Amino acid sequence: MQPIPATFSHLRRQGRKALIPFVMGGDPDAATTAQVLLALEDAGADLIEVGIPFSDPLADGPVIQAASARALAHGATPARVLDAIHAACRRLRVPVLCLSYWNPLVQFERNGTGRHPTAFVQAARASGVSGVIVPDLPVEEGGTLRAAASREGLATVFLAAPTSPPSRLRAVARASEGFIYYVSVTGTTGARRQLPPALVHGIRQLKALTTKPVCVGFGISTPAQASAVARVADGVIVGSALITAMGGARGRGAVRRAEQFLRRLRRAV
Repeated sequence: MQPIPATFSHLRRQGRKALIPFVMGGDPDAATTAQVLLALEDAGADLIEVGIPFSDPLADGPVIQAASARALAHGATPARVLDAIHAACRRLRVPVLCLSYWNPLVQFERNGTGRHPTAFVQAARASGVSGVIVPDLPVEEGGTLRAAASREGLATVFLAAPTSPPSRLRAVARASEGFIYYVSVTGTTGARRQLPPALVHGIRQLKALTTKPVCVGFGISTPAQASAVARVADGVIVGSALITAMGGARGRGAVRRAEQFLRRLRRAV
C-alpha cells in the first residue's frame, strides 16, 4: 500500500483523524524548512504539505503570498525545496506532499523547454515525496499529471469546493488519490474567525459520494475550529495560521513556534 492510503488506513483503525500542516518550502530558508518538517512530525503531524513558492499564487491569501515572496527572495526554487524535503525525509516517517501551481511544476526542467510534469514528479519521488496537489489544475485537465505521477507511485490530490455541483464532486472523488482536499470556504486561503455554517453539509455531501478520505483546508486556525472539522471530516489541513505562528523566524525560533502551535492543534484533533 502506498504511504498516504496506508496512513489513513492506520488512522481509521485507531479511530483518529489526520492532522496535516502546510508550510511554504524555503520560508525563510531551506535549512529551516527541513528542521520544521521534523518538528511538525514530532508535534503530531500525520502528513505534511510543503508548498513550492510561486510569484502568482492565485488561490492564496496574504499570509501564504508573503511566505512565498520571502522564500523566493531568499533564493528558493522548486529544486531547492525538493532538496530540503529530501534532507528531512531521511528521518521522517510521515508522508510528504508537494503543493505547487502548474507553471513551476511544468517548468521544472532546467533547460526551460519543458511543458510536462514528468521531470518534476520524478525529482519529487526521488526526494521522498508521496503526493502532489496542484490547486490551479482542474480535474478535467489533470490526466497528464495523474499519468506521470502514477508512473512514479505518487498520489494526485484534487480539490473540491463548496460551490462544486454533485457531478463535479463525483469527478473529483473518482480522480483524487490518497485523499480529497475539500476547500472549506469560497475565496483564498487564510485564517477565518468563523467557518461557514454550511461546511458540515458540504463535507457530508462529498462523503456520501466516496469512501476516500476527505480532508478540509482553508480558513482553519484555532483548536476549536480544528476539533469541529475533525468530527465530520477525515483530516484537518492548517497552513496560514501555522505560518503566522512561525512569524518569519529562522532556525530554532521557527522550529519552536511551529512545534508549539501544532501541539495545541493535535490535542484538539
